[in-house]
Formats: sequence, C-alpha cells, structure tokens
Amino acid sequence: MNILIVDDHAVVRQGYSALLTMMLPDAIVSEAENVQQTLKALGAADIDLVILDINLENASGLNLAGRLLKRWPRLKIIFFSMFDEPSVVNRAIQTGAKGYLSKRSKPEVMVEAIKTVLSGKRYIEHNIAIQLATHQLNDADDSCKQLTQREFDVFLGIAKGLDRAQLADELNVSSKTVSNTLTQLKAKLQISTHAELVHLAIEQGYLKVAV
Repeated sequence: MNILIVDDHAVVRQGYSALLTMMLPDAIVSEAENVQQTLKALGAADIDLVILDINLENASGLNLAGRLLKRWPRLKIIFFSMFDEPSVVNRAIQTGAKGYLSKRSKPEVMVEAIKTVLSGKRYIEHNIAIQLATHQLNDADDSCKQLTQREFDVFLGIAKGLDRAQLADELNVSSKTVSNTLTQLKAKLQISTHAELVHLAIEQGYLKVAV
C-alpha cells in the first residue's frame, strides 16, 4: 500500500510516518505539508490512500479533498483532525472521504482505519461515530447545511482569516467570484459582517479558538 500523509505540522507528519512504517511493513509512506506538495506527490506516484488534515496552512483540507477526488476518483481519503464536532465530520464525509479520525486516537486505531478503508469500507472513529449518530438523531441545527460546497469553502476560508485574493487562489476562481459568493452566503445565513461569520463558525464547531 502507498500512503501519503498531508499535514502542515512536521512533528505530526514525521511521527505518524515513522509509526506507520513500523506498524505496516508493506506500506510505502510519504509526506506532504501543503496543497502543492500533495498534488506533486500524487502526480509522481500511485498513491492508494491520503491521510489528510482539515486545517492546512492557508488552505482547507475539505476543499483539497474534493479537488483530489475529482482528479483521482479511486483515491481513498481519511481525515485526521483535531476537530471532532459532528458538523465538521459530516462536511468531511460529504467530500467523498472514506474515514475520519481524531488526532487523539491511538496509532493502532489509525492502522485499523487504513486497513478498513483500503478494503473498501468506511471507518469513523468509535467516539466520533457515536457523537455523529446522536447529532443526527437530535437533528441539531446547522445553518451551514444550506450552503453549496463553494459557499462553504468561502465561509470557512473567511472564518480562518484568509483574504479574498488568497481564497481566489486556493479555490482557483477570480476574486470577483469570491466576492459574489461571499455576498450570497451572507444572505443565506442572514449575517452582514465578518465578525458575525466568525462567531457562527465557532458556534457551529467549524472553527477552533485557542483557550
């Protein structure tokens, strides 16, 4: 199996690369820290599975997953993130990813997830799966569900502090398209300022704040 770990934190990336190499002797494990390195790695080798962080430097792992699966539809993706809120997990699975793990999970859980996903099944870490099921049963309010994927990408990018030029570059669209999309999503969410957007992102679990 050929595995690519995409994370902008070198300690996390290198640590799990070493662990997986030790625990999966038949695996070839490579690393990437950003979108450009990810695309280069996938273009240069026959990657079976990508372990992908949701928050990359100046980029959204959610958006990247969609781009990767559009170009390489047979690729398997497991999200590996500090986020475990049901709203975020739902968005991640909607990209077409086959797995979701918390960064608090043990290495053995990641190995199990890799084997499960490569066998053609879906794997969501047990505790997260329980939260997800409870969230769905309670039909918790998530006003962002009404957003299109592009609107959500702009919403998340603005919440993370990216400006319109950075977002345009990340999403491969014009700055005018970003501005128009931002206007549309604000109307849908009934908000008018960036501060309200950030507050909503935090409230619904799409953005973590340091405490």
